[in-house]
Amino acid sequence: MKISRAVTGLVALAATTLFLPGATALPAAADAHAHGSNAKHKHPLIRADVARPQPSPPPRLRPVNGAVAAKPEDTRVLAPTKVALRPLVIALDNADFGLPTWKSVLDKVGTPYDVLLARSEPLTAARLTRPDGTGKYNAILLTDNALLYQNGSGDYVSAFDAAEWQALWTYESTYQVRQASLYMSWGTFPEDHCLRAGSEGGVETPPVQATLTSAGAQFFDYLKPTAQIPISYSYVYRSTLASGCDAQPLLMLGTDVAGVLSRSADGRERAGLTFSSNEYLMQTDLLGYGLLRWATRGVLVGEHRHWINADLDDWFNSSDHLYPDGHLETDPGFRLGGVEAASVNAQQVALRDQFPLAAGFTLNLPYNGGDLDPEAPSKCSALNTPDPLTSFSRCLAGSFRWVNHTVSHPEMNFTDLEENYEEIGENLEIGREAGLRVPTEVLKTPAYSGLGVYNPDPNAPDTDPPTDFGLAKSNRDMLEAAADLGVKYLHGNMSFNSHKPSCFNCGIYHPLEPSLLIVPDWPTNIGYQTTAPAEQTLFYNSLYGPNGRWPFHDHNLTYQEMLDYESDVALQHVMTGSAYAHTLHQGNLHQYAPGKSLTFDWLQATVAKYSAKYQVPLKNPDWMALSGYVKARTAHFAELAAKADPVWDKTANTVTYKPTRAGSLFLTGVTGGNGATDRYGTDNITQFTTVAARQITATATPRA
Repeated sequence: MKISRAVTGLVALAATTLFLPGATALPAAADAHAHGSNAKHKHPLIRADVARPQPSPPPRLRPVNGAVAAKPEDTRVLAPTKVALRPLVIALDNADFGLPTWKSVLDKVGTPYDVLLARSEPLTAARLTRPDGTGKYNAILLTDNALLYQNGSGDYVSAFDAAEWQALWTYESTYQVRQASLYMSWGTFPEDHCLRAGSEGGVETPPVQATLTSAGAQFFDYLKPTAQIPISYSYVYRSTLASGCDAQPLLMLGTDVAGVLSRSADGRERAGLTFSSNEYLMQTDLLGYGLLRWATRGVLVGEHRHWINADLDDWFNSSDHLYPDGHLETDPGFRLGGVEAASVNAQQVALRDQFPLAAGFTLNLPYNGGDLDPEAPSKCSALNTPDPLTSFSRCLAGSFRWVNHTVSHPEMNFTDLEENYEEIGENLEIGREAGLRVPTEVLKTPAYSGLGVYNPDPNAPDTDPPTDFGLAKSNRDMLEAAADLGVKYLHGNMSFNSHKPSCFNCGIYHPLEPSLLIVPDWPTNIGYQTTAPAEQTLFYNSLYGPNGRWPFHDHNLTYQEMLDYESDVALQHVMTGSAYAHTLHQGNLHQYAPGKSLTFDWLQATVAKYSAKYQVPLKNPDWMALSGYVKARTAHFAELAAKADPVWDKTANTVTYKPTRAGSLFLTGVTGGNGATDRYGTDNITQFTTVAARQITATATPRA
């Protein structure tokens, strides 16, 4: 089909020049032409995080000696075998330093939990068991092992008295429930964990590097045995182990113990770290899930995996082009060449080969069909074709994943119903007639427009960030057209508060059109108008350098420094288990040197850092599978709201649950029950399709 009419409605931009400070004149990219006279579009600035949030100052513990006398308990008569899959977090109070950290770990996994504030809530046996004798909790998670605080006289006392400690230990022993302490020190109060005094002190940056022992490598078996664990912004108790004590070190700082696994005289199993942690620190990302998994014996509600996905927006289109001398060219701007499309494929193949954990990685290409030339033949050659990019794209169509990004990239904040129909529907037709496999159900609107985020001044420069007016201010005509055309999933953006779901890896059902689920993306600070290192460095420093618009760094960064920061931010998303895709743009794929592009520089840096720490693979689903996963996670959290926990019968080795609604539920450490199991590392992660009141019975696969 001829598609010249598809580019109508574009905002015509005259050639402009924007000079940025500190620029140096360098040669422009060789292939910086636009295909088609109207192949230009406005693109607002969408900022990403520059670095991890700064943690608050770490607390110091007060080691105390003198164990609470434990009463011998005869549990043979009771012999209970059932526990609910719900951890109990025990903290001093709401100001406890470790409480947000435990909550963050649990919320990311999707595990229901209770919190007991020890200074104000008594702990009794009745608090820990159901009337039928089922244990309420399958794990005990302490913010610190002694729960000490300073009383009015200045003395350090425990929030639990002897009877409460005894009630907790009796429950752990009777129900064979493990205890994990996020933070602990030497000292034998309230019981001996076999730690003895070494040295103590605070650590900020640079971090100290902990290593895994052989026991630690089994405990945290999703990490490489050689992984180094950076400990920063923490108070650290470098400990030793008492000789003859039933304990094993998990982590070492040189010759000092920084994590311990121990067994009490009555056989209870305990683990803990000898340094403070915060939810924003890498050490929590690396170790938090492992502590939870061990405490629950690997049988828990929820799941934890690692994902990487990248969207390269505006394929076939052109973009503004920021030159190293500081001027911004809007006409013709930059558009990928056909040979560069082949280079993009070669770079993703090289990434897979270099990093086996990313063996399935494939780019997503949200495309604008208005500059696809239907007369260009399908061939991987620039000869005898009116548009090499179209020819190479058709030839390599099966090497990428294609996403509907509208025909001509209009801002859809106020577009009418007819234009929305044409932009969404015709782009599908254009792509499919060219041989691209494009899902009907997924739509990425240009710059996330039409979803309540826009600049109220239509004449504002693109460098002005948009205003988040909320989803209620979305373009109803766009929503109606999308729903009518079969769209089920709309891309959102994590930079906008109204696009941030209330639960981890969830989506948002649009309040004006509940048939549409918003699945947010992560933005990056790689400028859409940059194609090479000098351009990107100039752009980044103009925002975050000491003289930038939003100063953050104390000096202008080099390209490698910038890449290190940007890959650290992406790595944090990957380490926490976020499944959302990261957004870059077609100009970022320019081959600025043989086999090199901004996109794959960033990807290689991120995946290399991940591969140095982990030995479990990076999942890379296509957009239909990703959206389906986000939909299932949203349903999972809706099911958790009923507070009706699955129960693990340790004698029968079964986990049973009666859902309260139709949807999905994730369980780790089980198989069967008509669920779909993903063997991820050494974890069995099973997703169940739930039907209200129809019981699930699965087989437990507990860890040692």
